Amino acid sequence: MVGILVQVFKWDKRWQLLHKCDLIFKRNIKKQVVYPTKLAEVGRLVDAKEGKYETGQLFLHRIFGYRGVILFPWTARVYDRDFHSPGKIASVAVNTSQPQDQQRSKEATVRIKPPVGGNDSMNPIPTAQLTSSDLSSETTNLGVSSASSSTSSNQVDAKDIKGKVHTFYQVLIDTRDCPHIRAQTEAVTFLGNQDSNRSLYAIPGLDYVAHDDIMPYNSTEKHPLQHELFDKFLTYTPDQDPPFVSQDTLKAWQEKNHPWLDMSDVHKETTENVRVTVIPFYMGCRETPASSVYWWRYCIRLENLGDLSVQLRERHWRIFSLSGTLETVRGRGVVGQEPILSPRLPAFQYSSHVSLQAPSGHMWGTFRLEREDGYSFDCKIPPFSLESKPDDMPPPSATTPAGSGDDDKKRGEDSD
Repeated sequence: MVGILVQVFKWDKRWQLLHKCDLIFKRNIKKQVVYPTKLAEVGRLVDAKEGKYETGQLFLHRIFGYRGVILFPWTARVYDRDFHSPGKIASVAVNTSQPQDQQRSKEATVRIKPPVGGNDSMNPIPTAQLTSSDLSSETTNLGVSSASSSTSSNQVDAKDIKGKVHTFYQVLIDTRDCPHIRAQTEAVTFLGNQDSNRSLYAIPGLDYVAHDDIMPYNSTEKHPLQHELFDKFLTYTPDQDPPFVSQDTLKAWQEKNHPWLDMSDVHKETTENVRVTVIPFYMGCRETPASSVYWWRYCIRLENLGDLSVQLRERHWRIFSLSGTLETVRGRGVVGQEPILSPRLPAFQYSSHVSLQAPSGHMWGTFRLEREDGYSFDCKIPPFSLESKPDDMPPPSATTPAGSGDDDKKRGEDSD
């Protein structure tokens, strides 16, 4: 009798175990049903161009993978310090080789994963004011600096670096991809002309892309991109190639905001297989009763060209002003993050701001990086100039060409 009870007990335990496994299996099936993973066709890749792309060309970003559309081109002079250091070129030659984009077939189909739980509408950017009391250890405001007026001996003389002309593009980013991009999607900022002379505005979903980072594709959809400015700037014209033609509003917007969007210099330098690219932009001057304050924004991209992951731990800036001040800024990470650059996600991009009480200056510095094998090193930030422009430029409008004030939204300062 005891043996029969033991056997029944064993079968009961097995049934409970099978029941639990069945529940787990059903849960996994339920999860797969609730969160399905599938590919969605967005268009077909076309051959890359050596010449300039036209307005309205759809593309995928080679590094960040987002969908975008070209608005208009910029011509910039690129100062690459790696070309003036043969040792650096040899060390990164394998990693800097471009993918075989030129060999892509027109028949190749572009497929991407649609965002899970994404929101097609833009999130509003909160209003903020730039006041002297808001300046912290992360903010680079040189108006209060009284350090030495001499520049660092580590600063590279720009006269020794010869710039080469390259093409960049002003583009719109598909808002559906914004939550999944390792780059700020409201990085294009300018000083507003409202009642407060310290208002900082942002244009969401606007970016600058190098010619080599464009992977062009075609789509048969009339609205292949989701952005609030897409229909205001472009018109679907099926008999054109590309089939999206610029409207007069785009031309007017470009002409009106040209001084604040214009890019002229790009600076690059590679350390230990990590390339740092810097693009500075002059934003304008703000008059105060005591002095004039000049503002710049700068966009920085870090790209890991090696096989080992690295993590950004610290930043160290040196900022020299023509007024005779030199300030040192140190801090953890950048824009509140310590990004990891891995072979799967090799790049990170962000923007920040700096102000001087002089019409020009210089910036340079290092990022402290830690490799996955425990090795730490200082990655150089290439020196770049901060140059102002004539004061007779018209201020940018804080509204869109169509008259809506929702497209250019205020943004708080986040200097790093």
